[in-house]
Order: sequence, then structure tokens, then C-alpha cells
Amino acid sequence: MIVIAAAILGAIVGGVTAARRKGNRKDIAQYAAGYAMAFVVVGMIVTVVVHRMIV
Repeated sequence: MIVIAAAILGAIVGGVTAARRKGNRKDIAQYAAGYAMAFVVVGMIVTVVVHRMIV
């Protein structure tokens, strides 16, 4: 669940960042994908840490 939420949040942050920088549709899509992947990596790490703390 954390990973999915992180991916969605990353895509939103990336899209907004590119839009603020006056990017076109391709720029916005690329930023959204890049940020989503970065947030997914962080989300996976958080998921593993939380799981290790519970078990």
C-alpha cells in the first residue's frame, strides 16, 4: 500500500514540478514518471523498514 501511495504522490509532485517550470506535455509526463519511480524506491525501503519493525 505504501508503494502505491508513494507512486501516485510522486507522479503528482513530478507533474506539478514540470508544469511550474513551463514544460510541455512530454516534459510533464517524463517528470511524473521519474518522480514516481524515485518515490517507489523510497516507498519500498519504508515498507521493508516498517515490516521489520512489526515482525
